[in-house]
Amino acid sequence: MEATRLSMQQAVASLVRKLGAVNNKGIYVIVDGNMSLDLVLPYRSIIKGDTKSKSIAAASILAKVTRDRIMLKYDKLYPEYGFARHKGYPTREHRDILKKIGPSRIHRKSFAGV
Repeated sequence: MEATRLSMQQAVASLVRKLGAVNNKGIYVIVDGNMSLDLVLPYRSIIKGDTKSKSIAAASILAKVTRDRIMLKYDKLYPEYGFARHKGYPTREHRDILKKIGPSRIHRKSFAGV
């Protein structure tokens, strides 16, 4: 949870820098879920935001497609983990592989079961 929160904060900061926003006027951040962020910008967390906001729904789709493409590349580097099939989700297959051969260098050690 902490890694997700920090990632979101870093992503917002990066986007604001890219926008070249001098005083951040007109920027309002919406977040999917019940996440408390440490931002100087106004924001709102929306539980089930992907069903209530077209912006959040679109961002969710882009994030998942990007993640899936990354996992296909990782599958070529680490074929023994089956990333092309489960995309890193903790399926039974994925958990069994982790028990059998252990985590790769891309696995997040902070996740339960890794």
